[in-house]
Amino acid sequence: MVDKKTFPRQRKGRFYLSEGGTETELMYKYGFELPQFAMFPLLDNPAAVAKMKEMFRKYLDVVANNGMCALMGGLDYRASPDWGKLLGYSPQGLAEANHQSISFLREIADEYTSDIPEILIQGLIGPRGDAYERNEKITANEAEDYHSVQLETLMKANVDLALAITFNNIPESIGVARAAAKTGMPLGISLTLDSKSRLNSGSTLAEAITTIDAETNQSPVFYSINCSHPVEYEPAIESGDWINRVRGVRPNASKMEKIALCQIGHLEDGDPVELGELCGDLAKRYSHMDIWGGCCGTWDTHLDEIAKNLLVA
Repeated sequence: MVDKKTFPRQRKGRFYLSEGGTETELMYKYGFELPQFAMFPLLDNPAAVAKMKEMFRKYLDVVANNGMCALMGGLDYRASPDWGKLLGYSPQGLAEANHQSISFLREIADEYTSDIPEILIQGLIGPRGDAYERNEKITANEAEDYHSVQLETLMKANVDLALAITFNNIPESIGVARAAAKTGMPLGISLTLDSKSRLNSGSTLAEAITTIDAETNQSPVFYSINCSHPVEYEPAIESGDWINRVRGVRPNASKMEKIALCQIGHLEDGDPVELGELCGDLAKRYSHMDIWGGCCGTWDTHLDEIAKNLLVA
C-alpha cells in the first residue's frame, strides 16, 4: 500500500503565492550562467547562493506583507536524469542535488515561520525535453518511467507538492501523473500555452485537462498555467467543468513570444501594474483560483502587484 500525502484543498480567503521567474532573474538581472538552464549547480557557488537567498527573502516579504501563504519552489526544475547526465551528475549526485535544492528553500522558509501563516515546499519537475519544443515522441509510459526517478527523490525529501511545470503535451502529462500516483506524491500540472493560446503540441487547454483527467482518474490535485502572458492564456479560458480544476496562473511578465524572449539576451519585465490587474480580473471571474505566482521576467515587484489585486478580487 502506497503511503499517500495530501495537499490542502481550496479554502475561501486563503491564497498561496509562489516565487517568480527564478531563472530569468538570475541570468539577466544578476549575470549568473545557468548550464542547460539548470539552477541547482549554482548551489556550489557561494555568490549565487547569497543572491538567491536575497531574492527569496524579497519574495517572502511580499507574501508576509500581503497576509498570504507561500508555496515555495524553484531550483530543481532540471534535476531529472537526462538533464543531470548532460551536466555530469551521477544518479546519486542528482538525488543529492534535489535534496540540497529543497533544503535551501526550507532554510529560507524557517526565517518566516512567525510572519507567514503557512509555508509549503514544492519540488519542480520540468519536461524531459525542452519546454518550447513539441516533444511529440515521448509516450505516457516513457514519461511515467522517466519522471518516477525525481518523484521518488522528492517523496524522500518530504516536499508538500510536486509541480510538473511548463508541460506542453498530453502524453507526458499523463505519464508524470501516473508516476506521482504510484509514489503517493500529490502532483499539480502546470501547462504552458503559446501565442495561439494552445499547448505547443496543438491541443487546447480544455482538451488537455479533460484528457489527462480521463486517463489518470483525475489523480492530479490541480492544474495551473505558467510561462504564458494573459494575452496568450485568456483566449483559452472558457466555461466548463474543467476550469474548476485550474487553481491559478504563473504568468510571464512580457507579451513577447517565448522564443523571442529567449533570444533578446536581457530581462524583459513588461508592465507589472497591468499584469497584476489582469490577474486580479481573472481571480474575480474564477474565485476558486487560489495558487498564484510568476514566471519569466517576474519577481517581487510583479508578485506584489498580483497579490494586491487578488486581495480585492
